[in-house]
Amino acid sequence: MKNLSKSAVAVLLALSLTQPVLAEQAKSEAHAKNVILLISDGAGMQTWNAASYYRFGALGKEVYDKFDVKLFASTYPLNTSTTPTKSNDGKVTFDPENLWKDQASTAEFKGKLRTYPNYFTGYQYATSDYTDSAAAATALASGYKTYNNAINWSNDDTRLKHIGEYVVESGRALGVVTSVQWTHATPAGFLAHNNNRNNYQEIAQEIINSGLATVVMGAGHPYYDNDGKASAPKDDKAFRYVGGKESWDKLAVGDTEYRLIERKEDFVDLANNHLDLKGKKKVLGTAQVKETLQFNRAGTSAENRLSTSPDLATMTKGALNVVSQNPNGFFLMVEGGAVDWAAHANNLPRIIEEQIDFNLTVEAVVDWVEKNSSWEETLVIVTTDHGNGLLQGVNSDQKAYAEIINQGAGALPLVRWHTDNHTRELVPVYAKGQGANYFTTIAKDAPSLANYSYTTKEMQRYIDNTNIFDAAAKSLGIKTDKN
Repeated sequence: MKNLSKSAVAVLLALSLTQPVLAEQAKSEAHAKNVILLISDGAGMQTWNAASYYRFGALGKEVYDKFDVKLFASTYPLNTSTTPTKSNDGKVTFDPENLWKDQASTAEFKGKLRTYPNYFTGYQYATSDYTDSAAAATALASGYKTYNNAINWSNDDTRLKHIGEYVVESGRALGVVTSVQWTHATPAGFLAHNNNRNNYQEIAQEIINSGLATVVMGAGHPYYDNDGKASAPKDDKAFRYVGGKESWDKLAVGDTEYRLIERKEDFVDLANNHLDLKGKKKVLGTAQVKETLQFNRAGTSAENRLSTSPDLATMTKGALNVVSQNPNGFFLMVEGGAVDWAAHANNLPRIIEEQIDFNLTVEAVVDWVEKNSSWEETLVIVTTDHGNGLLQGVNSDQKAYAEIINQGAGALPLVRWHTDNHTRELVPVYAKGQGANYFTTIAKDAPSLANYSYTTKEMQRYIDNTNIFDAAAKSLGIKTDKN
């Protein structure tokens, strides 16, 4: 700097001092190209643990356990109605501390399988005023709470704009994959709008006719039963999950924007980038099984899996191959939907089976990010939409929230079910990648989460399920009607 003037030296010095600040500012303002949201439907905290114990004989060994952000989420609905009220009647509130109250309770939960004693006031709180998957999907996809049954439909009886619409408007691709019918509540929440989740035919028609998504995959095949065997439809009701017979026939002959794939071999070929899309740019995969890829097959054990169904990881790999063709990026939602079905059935072997399949899918996604993208351009969020079954340890009738007992890898843990329906317990959220730290900036303290022996102080915080939408939009740099 010998030949520079004092003013020039001052300018250079100022630039050198501001460069780190500008770099940090640019880093904080960086946006993700892609967001991948994985939802294990109905998986309470102990469901995740049961799968890890069975798989590894220990906790902390799943790929999401190494994510940068680990905390919890609340999942309650707007109100106790199942139709729009256009009022504040029946509004649901939530206080996480009420979950942990261990005063004795004589109340009972009357389930479909049996009547369950509540044992503690905390259990009574957890098993009341819970969300269904439709209201939960709406919260995750639109950022707004609503009544149970609603698919992106408000309590004021109007449509809600969901993340898929924002994503497509931004020039990105939208993909949705599930292990249950692709018109079921959670996938529908990222694809459609309806005032009632049970209007499957209407939902399917919107999905097909709108062409919003680049990829849609799941079950719901009208010509196969739950064991993956060919079955003649008894009536038009068999086609409700795919939009009715006319809609299905159009798909089958290629008279839509979508290339219909059905056979396991086609899903595998798509996952390996070998499938001919026959001139189409969009894919609608309907596996040759009626309702679930595996869960609803005959029997109750984790044996005799169907050889005709693709697994969730294979479907997800195929979906990634398609949506990643968009140079602007994508949003992909993947649901392990039958975890919830197994919880409703209090079926321990199959809930572990379904959760492990989901965990393997998370591994496939992480592998894709690290080989084909980067954590600087992709955000991955792993969570559930609500708990189900209130799965706890065998002595949880005597000690509130006693943890399940590990019996080693390959052995079922010792457990007790406390309901056969949804709960409003706090559920886990794991995040890694561009924008993941947003969750830590908005989280609230929930010190009672220390009741779980495996939670660190950093994990003893929670967000609301609506914040998943906020995080996805913020990460993608999308402005919404909430900001």
